[in-house]
Amino acid sequence: MDDSEKLIIETLDKIRHFLQKDGGDIEYVSFKDGIVFVRMHGACQGCMYADADIKELVEVILQEEVPGVVEVRITEQ
Repeated sequence: MDDSEKLIIETLDKIRHFLQKDGGDIEYVSFKDGIVFVRMHGACQGCMYADADIKELVEVILQEEVPGVVEVRITEQ
């Protein structure tokens, strides 16, 4: 695991509680070519707002905190 991945995981851990308050969660899967791949769990899995949450919350924060992150995508289970 490289430094970028460690920073991604640390950042996800900081914002995870926002998702958990609504009964959901997020799991880091991988980081390749500037794209962070995550899985959604709990209430977030299959939620019609999951894509918006990823783009408006998770992606924005990761882009600010982790150099090289250009996008966040949800991957299937």
